Amino acid sequence: MTQDARPTASQQPANTARLTISCPDRRGIVAAVSQFLHHHGANIIDSDQHSTDPEGGQFFMRMEFHLEDLDLAREPFERAFGSGVAEPFGMDWKLWYSDQPKRMGILVSQYDHCFLDLLWRRRRGELGVEIPLVISNHELLRRDAEGFGVPFHVIPVTKDTKPQAEQEALSLFKGQVDFVVLARYMQILSGDFLREVGVPVINIHHSFLPAFIGANPYRAAFTRGVKLVGATAHYVTEELDAGPIIEQDVARVTHRETPESLMRLGRDVERQVLARAVKAHVEDRVLVHGNKTMVF
Repeated sequence: MTQDARPTASQQPANTARLTISCPDRRGIVAAVSQFLHHHGANIIDSDQHSTDPEGGQFFMRMEFHLEDLDLAREPFERAFGSGVAEPFGMDWKLWYSDQPKRMGILVSQYDHCFLDLLWRRRRGELGVEIPLVISNHELLRRDAEGFGVPFHVIPVTKDTKPQAEQEALSLFKGQVDFVVLARYMQILSGDFLREVGVPVINIHHSFLPAFIGANPYRAAFTRGVKLVGATAHYVTEELDAGPIIEQDVARVTHRETPESLMRLGRDVERQVLARAVKAHVEDRVLVHGNKTMVF
């Protein structure tokens, strides 16, 4: 099945689980995992794997399997996998169940294109997430959020109040979200915030990184006479716009464009790239290795 043909969240098989694995590559990993699942009655319905180097590299795998005939409850099943398979192979692993949708927190400022696109895709069933809250530093998008039934909180941010604003946001997110999306949130998050929030943070950048920097990238692109505009979705790290890249795309442009038309094209790319990145994260298709990602 190609990536574009994969089921949407609303079409994902019920009563399934997703297992992701990262470990040093060696012989027998796939066999050990498959045999364990077979032994306990799990039926594998999707499997992807990748090795950075079969001789001493890092191995990555994602498996999805049915749970109907599992012979153990979830907790003992996880303990058995941990002791019987994960520990001997030195695995970093996670197991997520389809009946536990991930909780997505959103940070947004005043641009609405990515924000509304995520809300719409969630309502359409394309993103299998819950959205317990949205935090903004402006009031502008409250009516849009509440129209989708999503709680909306405003935390103004100034240079002097930024530490207090981040602490207030952390208190709202604590225990409520499994990941956070910056849907064009026009504030730089501190390293302290990223460490304390304790969940992955996904950002959409308005360029095909690395590219034009500064406050007006579309004016810079227009001045330079570019033939492509693009966008990049990545995990947020302390190093600005340098975190592991999840998704990118571009749109071709010509000399006939204006800064305004470049912006419209760029925003279309931004919302599509962010939606694909969020969908991949929600479906546990993204495995991080250093500053790179494997996206199955």
